Amino acid sequence: MRISIVGTGYVGIVTGACFAHLGHDVIMVDTVREKVDAINAGRSPIYEKGLEEIIREEVRRGRLKATTNLREAVLFTEITFICVGTPARNDGSQNLSYVEAVAKEVGEAIDAKESFHTVVVKSTVAPGTTMGVVRPIIEKVTDRKAGEGFGLGMNPEFLKEGDAVNDSLSPDRIVWGAVGEKSSEALRKAYEPFHAPEIETDCTTAEMVKYASNSMLAARVALIDEIGNICKALGIDVRDVAKAAGMDRRIGPHFLHAGIGFGGSCFRKDVSALAWKGKGLGIQTPLLDAVLSQNDAQALRLVSLLKSRMPLSGKSIGVLGLSFKPDTDDIRDAPSIRVVRTLLEEGARVVAYDPMAEPGFRKLFPGITYKDSAAGVIGESDAVLILTEWKEFADPAQYGDRPVFDGRGITRSSNYEGVCW
Repeated sequence: MRISIVGTGYVGIVTGACFAHLGHDVIMVDTVREKVDAINAGRSPIYEKGLEEIIREEVRRGRLKATTNLREAVLFTEITFICVGTPARNDGSQNLSYVEAVAKEVGEAIDAKESFHTVVVKSTVAPGTTMGVVRPIIEKVTDRKAGEGFGLGMNPEFLKEGDAVNDSLSPDRIVWGAVGEKSSEALRKAYEPFHAPEIETDCTTAEMVKYASNSMLAARVALIDEIGNICKALGIDVRDVAKAAGMDRRIGPHFLHAGIGFGGSCFRKDVSALAWKGKGLGIQTPLLDAVLSQNDAQALRLVSLLKSRMPLSGKSIGVLGLSFKPDTDDIRDAPSIRVVRTLLEEGARVVAYDPMAEPGFRKLFPGITYKDSAAGVIGESDAVLILTEWKEFADPAQYGDRPVFDGRGITRSSNYEGVCW
Protein backbone atom coordinates (compact mmCIF):
# COMPACT_ATOMS: atom_id res chain seq x y z
CA MET A 1 0.00 0.00 0.00
CA ARG A 2 1.18 3.56 -0.64
CA ILE A 3 1.08 5.54 2.61
CA SER A 4 1.91 9.17 3.37
CA ILE A 5 2.57 10.34 6.92
CA VAL A 6 2.56 14.02 7.86
CA GLY A 7 4.87 14.76 10.78
CA THR A 8 8.20 13.16 11.67
CA GLY A 9 8.07 13.39 15.45
CA TYR A 10 8.08 10.32 17.68
CA VAL A 11 4.75 9.01 16.45
CA GLY A 12 5.17 9.86 12.79
CA ILE A 13 8.68 8.59 12.16
CA VAL A 14 8.23 5.38 14.18
CA THR A 15 4.90 4.64 12.49
CA GLY A 16 6.27 5.37 9.03
CA ALA A 17 9.45 3.36 9.48
CA CYS A 18 7.53 0.36 10.80
CA PHE A 19 4.92 0.52 8.02
CA ALA A 20 7.81 0.45 5.53
CA HIS A 21 9.50 -2.37 7.43
CA LEU A 22 6.36 -4.47 7.00
CA GLY A 23 6.21 -3.93 3.27
CA HIS A 24 4.34 -0.68 2.54
CA ASP A 25 5.73 2.18 0.44
CA VAL A 26 5.89 5.18 2.77
CA ILE A 27 6.44 8.89 2.18
CA MET A 28 7.19 10.99 5.25
CA VAL A 29 6.26 14.68 5.11
CA ASP A 30 7.71 17.48 7.21
CA THR A 31 8.25 21.22 6.85
CA VAL A 32 11.72 21.02 8.41
CA ARG A 33 14.24 20.40 5.65
CA GLU A 34 16.87 19.07 8.07
CA LYS A 35 14.57 16.25 9.19
CA VAL A 36 13.66 15.37 5.62
CA ASP A 37 17.31 15.30 4.57
CA ALA A 38 18.24 13.15 7.57
CA ILE A 39 15.59 10.54 6.76
CA ASN A 40 16.55 10.41 3.09
CA ALA A 41 20.16 9.88 4.19
CA GLY A 42 19.06 6.94 6.36
CA ARG A 43 19.33 8.77 9.68
CA SER A 44 16.68 9.13 12.34
CA PRO A 45 15.67 12.67 13.36
CA ILE A 46 15.18 11.38 16.95
CA TYR A 47 16.86 8.83 19.17
CA GLU A 48 14.76 5.70 19.65
CA LYS A 49 16.21 2.25 20.19
CA GLY A 50 16.39 0.29 16.92
CA LEU A 51 14.77 3.03 14.83
CA GLU A 52 17.74 4.26 12.82
CA GLU A 53 18.61 0.74 11.69
CA ILE A 54 15.11 0.31 10.25
CA ILE A 55 15.17 3.73 8.58
CA ARG A 56 18.55 3.03 7.00
CA GLU A 57 17.42 -0.35 5.66
CA GLU A 58 14.06 0.83 4.31
CA VAL A 59 15.57 3.90 2.64
CA ARG A 60 18.07 1.58 0.99
CA ARG A 61 15.26 -0.69 -0.20
CA GLY A 62 13.35 2.28 -1.57
CA ARG A 63 10.32 1.74 0.65
CA LEU A 64 10.84 4.85 2.79
CA LYS A 65 11.53 8.42 1.73
CA ALA A 66 10.77 11.92 2.93
CA THR A 67 9.68 15.18 1.35
CA THR A 68 8.58 18.70 2.23
CA ASN A 69 5.92 18.57 -0.50
CA LEU A 70 2.70 17.42 1.15
CA ARG A 71 0.61 17.78 -2.00
CA GLU A 72 2.80 15.45 -4.04
CA ALA A 73 2.85 12.92 -1.18
CA VAL A 74 -0.94 12.84 -1.01
CA LEU A 75 -1.32 12.60 -4.78
CA PHE A 76 1.04 9.62 -4.90
CA THR A 77 -0.50 7.68 -1.98
CA GLU A 78 -3.79 6.03 -1.02
CA ILE A 79 -3.95 6.91 2.65
CA THR A 80 -2.55 9.76 4.74
CA PHE A 81 -1.89 9.64 8.48
CA ILE A 82 -1.81 12.99 10.30
CA CYS A 83 0.86 12.75 13.01
CA VAL A 84 1.52 16.37 13.95
CA GLY A 85 1.78 17.80 17.44
CA THR A 86 -1.12 18.95 19.61
CA PRO A 87 0.64 21.02 22.29
CA ALA A 88 -1.18 22.04 25.44
CA ARG A 89 -2.36 25.57 26.10
CA ASN A 90 -2.10 27.11 29.57
CA ASP A 91 -5.69 26.19 30.38
CA GLY A 92 -5.09 22.51 29.56
CA SER A 93 -6.84 22.58 26.18
CA GLN A 94 -5.09 21.56 22.98
CA ASN A 95 -3.62 23.79 20.35
CA LEU A 96 -5.04 22.22 17.19
CA SER A 97 -3.52 24.70 14.76
CA TYR A 98 -1.12 22.13 13.27
CA VAL A 99 -3.88 19.55 12.80
CA GLU A 100 -6.17 22.15 11.25
CA ALA A 101 -3.49 23.42 8.85
CA VAL A 102 -2.58 19.91 7.72
CA ALA A 103 -6.25 18.92 7.30
CA LYS A 104 -6.77 21.91 5.01
CA GLU A 105 -3.67 21.18 2.95
CA VAL A 106 -4.47 17.48 2.67
CA GLY A 107 -8.01 18.37 1.63
CA GLU A 108 -6.70 20.65 -1.10
CA ALA A 109 -4.53 17.81 -2.42
CA ILE A 110 -7.46 15.36 -2.29
CA ASP A 111 -9.56 17.83 -4.27
CA ALA A 112 -7.15 17.35 -7.18
CA LYS A 113 -7.50 13.55 -7.09
CA GLU A 114 -10.09 11.45 -8.84
CA SER A 115 -9.33 8.31 -6.82
CA PHE A 116 -10.63 7.70 -3.29
CA HIS A 117 -8.22 8.86 -0.59
CA THR A 118 -8.42 8.17 3.14
CA VAL A 119 -7.28 10.61 5.81
CA VAL A 120 -6.51 9.19 9.26
CA VAL A 121 -5.91 11.30 12.35
CA LYS A 122 -3.16 9.65 14.42
CA SER A 123 -2.28 12.75 16.42
CA THR A 124 -3.62 12.58 19.96
CA VAL A 125 -6.72 14.77 19.86
CA ALA A 126 -9.54 15.27 22.34
CA PRO A 127 -12.71 13.22 21.80
CA GLY A 128 -14.82 14.81 19.09
CA THR A 129 -11.95 16.45 17.19
CA THR A 130 -11.86 14.20 14.13
CA MET A 131 -15.58 14.58 13.50
CA GLY A 132 -15.97 18.13 14.79
CA VAL A 133 -12.81 19.78 13.47
CA VAL A 134 -11.02 17.69 10.83
CA ARG A 135 -14.10 16.46 8.99
CA PRO A 136 -15.66 19.90 8.31
CA ILE A 137 -12.32 21.34 7.17
CA ILE A 138 -11.80 18.65 4.53
CA GLU A 139 -15.44 18.62 3.48
CA LYS A 140 -15.37 22.40 2.98
CA VAL A 141 -12.16 22.29 0.94
CA THR A 142 -13.19 19.34 -1.25
CA ASP A 143 -16.96 19.82 -1.35
CA ARG A 144 -17.14 16.05 -0.74
CA LYS A 145 -18.71 14.07 2.07
CA ALA A 146 -16.63 11.98 4.45
CA GLY A 147 -17.11 8.28 3.83
CA GLU A 148 -18.29 8.90 0.27
CA GLY A 149 -16.01 11.37 -1.50
CA PHE A 150 -13.04 10.71 0.76
CA GLY A 151 -12.20 8.37 3.61
CA LEU A 152 -11.85 9.52 7.21
CA GLY A 153 -10.57 7.68 10.24
CA MET A 154 -9.04 8.05 13.70
CA ASN A 155 -6.25 5.65 14.74
CA PRO A 156 -4.67 6.37 18.15
CA GLU A 157 -1.11 5.33 18.93
CA PHE A 158 0.01 3.48 22.06
CA LEU A 159 3.79 3.79 21.82
CA LYS A 160 6.14 3.84 24.81
CA GLU A 161 9.17 6.00 24.20
CA GLY A 162 12.27 3.90 24.61
CA ASP A 163 10.43 0.85 23.28
CA ALA A 164 8.37 2.47 20.52
CA VAL A 165 9.64 0.31 17.65
CA ASN A 166 8.69 -2.88 19.43
CA ASP A 167 5.31 -1.41 20.41
CA SER A 168 4.67 -0.43 16.80
CA LEU A 169 5.65 -3.78 15.31
CA SER A 170 4.02 -5.89 18.05
CA PRO A 171 1.11 -3.86 19.43
CA ASP A 172 -1.21 -5.00 22.22
CA ARG A 173 -4.14 -3.91 20.07
CA ILE A 174 -4.93 -1.79 17.04
CA VAL A 175 -7.82 0.62 17.50
CA TRP A 176 -9.49 2.68 14.83
CA GLY A 177 -12.64 4.58 14.15
CA ALA A 178 -13.80 5.09 10.58
CA VAL A 179 -16.50 6.88 8.60
CA GLY A 180 -17.92 4.44 6.07
CA GLU A 181 -16.85 1.02 4.89
CA LYS A 182 -14.29 2.32 2.40
CA SER A 183 -12.43 4.06 5.23
CA SER A 184 -12.46 0.91 7.32
CA GLU A 185 -11.22 -1.15 4.40
CA ALA A 186 -8.30 1.22 3.85
CA LEU A 187 -7.27 0.88 7.48
CA ARG A 188 -7.61 -2.90 7.36
CA LYS A 189 -5.34 -2.94 4.34
CA ALA A 190 -2.76 -0.71 6.03
CA TYR A 191 -2.66 -2.94 9.11
CA GLU A 192 -2.90 -6.26 7.27
CA PRO A 193 0.80 -7.14 7.90
CA PHE A 194 0.34 -6.70 11.66
CA HIS A 195 -0.77 -9.44 14.04
CA ALA A 196 -2.79 -7.97 16.89
CA PRO A 197 -6.40 -7.72 18.02
CA GLU A 198 -8.21 -5.10 15.94
CA ILE A 199 -10.94 -2.97 17.47
CA GLU A 200 -13.13 -1.10 14.98
CA THR A 201 -15.32 1.63 16.40
CA ASP A 202 -16.33 5.23 15.70
CA CYS A 203 -13.84 8.09 15.65
CA THR A 204 -14.85 9.69 18.95
CA THR A 205 -14.65 6.38 20.81
CA ALA A 206 -11.19 5.74 19.33
CA GLU A 207 -10.06 9.16 20.56
CA MET A 208 -11.43 8.43 24.02
CA VAL A 209 -9.63 5.07 24.21
CA LYS A 210 -6.32 6.91 23.97
CA TYR A 211 -7.22 9.39 26.71
CA ALA A 212 -8.64 6.72 28.99
CA SER A 213 -5.48 4.62 28.60
CA ASN A 214 -3.04 7.43 29.36
CA SER A 215 -5.13 8.82 32.22
CA MET A 216 -5.31 5.40 33.91
CA LEU A 217 -1.56 4.88 33.55
CA ALA A 218 -0.79 8.36 34.85
CA ALA A 219 -3.11 7.77 37.81
CA ARG A 220 -1.28 4.54 38.69
CA VAL A 221 2.04 6.37 38.72
CA ALA A 222 0.67 9.21 40.87
CA LEU A 223 -0.94 6.77 43.31
CA ILE A 224 2.12 4.56 43.82
CA ASP A 225 4.25 7.70 44.29
CA GLU A 226 1.86 8.92 46.97
CA ILE A 227 1.90 5.52 48.64
CA GLY A 228 5.68 5.66 48.41
CA ASN A 229 5.75 8.98 50.25
CA ILE A 230 3.80 7.40 53.12
CA CYS A 231 6.16 4.41 53.08
CA LYS A 232 9.14 6.75 53.34
CA ALA A 233 7.62 8.40 56.41
CA LEU A 234 7.04 4.96 57.94
CA GLY A 235 10.59 3.84 57.24
CA ILE A 236 9.59 1.04 54.87
CA ASP A 237 10.40 0.31 51.23
CA VAL A 238 7.57 0.96 48.78
CA ARG A 239 9.18 -1.46 46.33
CA ASP A 240 8.42 -4.35 48.66
CA VAL A 241 4.84 -3.13 48.98
CA ALA A 242 4.41 -2.69 45.22
CA LYS A 243 5.83 -6.13 44.46
CA ALA A 244 3.37 -7.85 46.78
CA ALA A 245 0.41 -5.69 45.72
CA GLY A 246 1.21 -6.25 42.05
CA MET A 247 0.89 -10.00 42.47
CA ASP A 248 -2.86 -9.49 42.85
CA ARG A 249 -4.27 -10.29 39.40
CA ARG A 250 -6.73 -7.42 39.76
CA ILE A 251 -3.85 -4.96 40.11
CA GLY A 252 -0.89 -6.37 38.17
CA PRO A 253 2.76 -5.30 38.38
CA HIS A 254 2.93 -2.62 35.68
CA PHE A 255 3.33 1.10 36.42
CA LEU A 256 3.93 0.48 40.12
CA HIS A 257 7.49 1.83 40.08
CA ALA A 258 7.48 4.68 42.59
CA GLY A 259 9.84 7.61 42.20
CA ILE A 260 9.83 11.25 41.18
CA GLY A 261 6.82 11.07 38.88
CA PHE A 262 6.09 10.88 35.19
CA GLY A 263 7.24 13.16 32.42
CA GLY A 264 7.21 13.09 28.65
CA SER A 265 4.95 14.55 26.02
CA CYS A 266 1.85 12.46 26.73
CA PHE A 267 0.65 11.96 30.28
CA ARG A 268 0.45 15.55 31.52
CA LYS A 269 -0.87 16.87 28.22
CA ASP A 270 -3.48 14.15 27.82
CA VAL A 271 -4.72 14.19 31.41
CA SER A 272 -4.98 17.99 31.21
CA ALA A 273 -6.87 17.83 27.92
CA LEU A 274 -9.32 15.22 29.21
CA ALA A 275 -9.96 17.25 32.37
CA TRP A 276 -10.51 20.36 30.23
CA LYS A 277 -12.89 18.45 27.98
CA GLY A 278 -14.81 17.13 30.96
CA LYS A 279 -15.21 20.56 32.51
CA GLY A 280 -16.44 21.89 29.15
CA LEU A 281 -19.16 19.23 29.31
CA GLY A 282 -20.09 20.23 32.85
CA ILE A 283 -18.27 17.26 34.43
CA GLN A 284 -15.98 17.91 37.39
CA THR A 285 -12.68 15.98 37.27
CA PRO A 286 -11.24 15.88 40.82
CA LEU A 287 -9.30 12.64 40.24
CA LEU A 288 -7.65 13.86 37.03
CA ASP A 289 -6.83 17.18 38.69
CA ALA A 290 -5.29 15.38 41.66
CA VAL A 291 -3.09 13.22 39.40
CA LEU A 292 -1.54 16.35 37.92
CA SER A 293 -1.03 18.21 41.19
CA GLN A 294 0.49 15.16 42.91
CA ASN A 295 2.88 14.55 40.02
CA ASP A 296 3.98 18.19 39.85
CA ALA A 297 5.03 18.07 43.50
CA GLN A 298 6.67 14.65 43.44
CA ALA A 299 9.96 15.53 41.71
CA LEU A 300 10.60 18.35 44.16
CA ARG A 301 10.39 15.94 47.09
CA LEU A 302 13.89 14.84 46.08
CA VAL A 303 15.12 18.43 46.39
CA SER A 304 13.40 18.75 49.77
CA LEU A 305 15.12 15.57 50.92
CA LEU A 306 18.47 16.96 49.80
CA LYS A 307 17.82 20.29 51.56
CA SER A 308 17.07 18.44 54.79
CA ARG A 309 20.59 17.00 54.66
CA MET A 310 22.63 20.02 53.55
CA PRO A 311 22.33 23.70 52.60
CA LEU A 312 22.22 24.13 48.81
CA SER A 313 23.61 27.62 48.32
CA GLY A 314 27.14 27.38 46.96
CA LYS A 315 27.07 23.58 46.76
CA SER A 316 27.85 21.59 43.61
CA ILE A 317 24.94 19.22 43.02
CA GLY A 318 25.32 16.44 40.48
CA VAL A 319 22.36 15.48 38.33
CA LEU A 320 22.46 12.08 36.64
CA GLY A 321 19.77 11.70 34.01
CA LEU A 322 17.98 14.45 32.11
CA SER A 323 15.60 12.57 29.80
CA PHE A 324 12.20 11.77 31.27
CA LYS A 325 12.94 8.04 30.97
CA PRO A 326 15.86 5.87 29.80
CA ASP A 327 16.48 4.85 26.17
CA THR A 328 15.22 8.16 24.80
CA ASP A 329 16.58 11.68 24.37
CA ASP A 330 13.19 13.25 25.10
CA ILE A 331 13.16 15.91 27.83
CA ARG A 332 9.60 17.14 27.35
CA ASP A 333 8.04 17.73 30.78
CA ALA A 334 10.91 15.77 32.33
CA PRO A 335 11.19 15.93 36.14
CA SER A 336 14.80 17.03 35.60
CA ILE A 337 13.58 20.41 34.36
CA ARG A 338 11.76 21.20 37.62
CA VAL A 339 14.60 19.82 39.72
CA VAL A 340 17.39 21.76 37.98
CA ARG A 341 15.37 24.97 37.97
CA THR A 342 14.76 24.65 41.71
CA LEU A 343 18.41 23.84 42.45
CA LEU A 344 19.50 26.97 40.61
CA GLU A 345 16.93 29.08 42.44
CA GLU A 346 18.37 27.74 45.71
CA GLY A 347 21.84 28.94 44.70
CA ALA A 348 23.37 25.56 43.86
CA ARG A 349 25.83 24.90 41.06
CA VAL A 350 24.48 22.10 38.84
CA VAL A 351 26.74 19.51 37.21
CA ALA A 352 24.82 17.21 34.85
CA TYR A 353 25.18 14.18 32.61
CA ASP A 354 22.85 12.19 30.38
CA PRO A 355 23.99 9.79 27.64
CA MET A 356 21.42 11.08 25.12
CA ALA A 357 19.51 14.13 26.29
CA GLU A 358 22.26 16.70 26.83
CA PRO A 359 21.85 18.57 23.49
CA GLY A 360 18.18 19.30 24.10
CA PHE A 361 18.73 20.16 27.75
CA ARG A 362 21.49 22.64 26.87
CA LYS A 363 18.90 24.72 25.02
CA LEU A 364 16.93 25.12 28.25
CA PHE A 365 19.87 25.43 30.64
CA PRO A 366 22.98 26.60 28.75
CA GLY A 367 24.66 27.90 31.91
CA ILE A 368 25.01 24.71 33.94
CA THR A 369 28.04 22.42 33.74
CA TYR A 370 27.79 19.30 31.58
CA LYS A 371 30.04 16.26 31.81
CA ASP A 372 30.54 13.35 29.41
CA SER A 373 30.23 10.62 32.04
CA ALA A 374 28.70 9.80 35.40
CA ALA A 375 32.19 9.74 36.88
CA GLY A 376 32.75 13.32 35.74
CA VAL A 377 29.62 14.43 37.59
CA ILE A 378 30.33 12.46 40.75
CA GLY A 379 33.89 13.78 40.96
CA GLU A 380 32.75 17.42 41.02
CA SER A 381 29.68 17.11 43.24
CA ASP A 382 28.96 17.54 46.92
CA ALA A 383 25.88 15.34 46.42
CA VAL A 384 24.34 13.45 43.51
CA LEU A 385 20.71 13.22 42.41
CA ILE A 386 19.62 10.33 40.17
CA LEU A 387 16.70 11.42 38.00
CA THR A 388 16.66 8.83 35.17
CA GLU A 389 17.23 5.09 35.51
CA TRP A 390 19.94 4.68 32.87
CA LYS A 391 21.69 1.37 33.52
CA GLU A 392 25.10 2.98 33.80
CA PHE A 393 23.99 4.71 37.01
CA ALA A 394 23.28 1.41 38.79
CA ASP A 395 26.76 0.41 40.02
CA PRO A 396 26.97 1.59 43.66
CA ALA A 397 30.77 1.38 43.71
CA GLN A 398 31.13 4.42 41.45
CA TYR A 399 29.67 6.75 44.09
CA GLY A 400 32.11 5.95 46.89
CA ASP A 401 30.96 7.81 50.00
CA ARG A 402 29.39 10.67 48.03
CA PRO A 403 25.82 11.41 49.25
CA VAL A 404 23.37 9.95 46.71
CA PHE A 405 19.68 10.87 46.50
CA ASP A 406 17.99 8.37 44.22
CA GLY A 407 14.70 9.29 42.58
CA ARG A 408 14.36 6.10 40.56
CA GLY A 409 15.44 3.22 42.78
CA ILE A 410 18.31 2.10 40.58
CA THR A 411 21.20 1.75 43.06
CA ARG A 412 22.08 1.44 46.74
CA SER A 413 25.34 3.19 47.57
CA SER A 414 27.04 3.44 50.96
CA ASN A 415 25.75 6.99 51.61
CA TYR A 416 22.26 6.72 50.19
CA GLU A 417 18.74 8.16 50.39
CA GLY A 418 15.76 7.13 48.30
CA VAL A 419 12.77 9.32 47.61
CA CYS A 420 10.14 6.66 48.48
CA TRP A 421 12.19 4.09 50.42
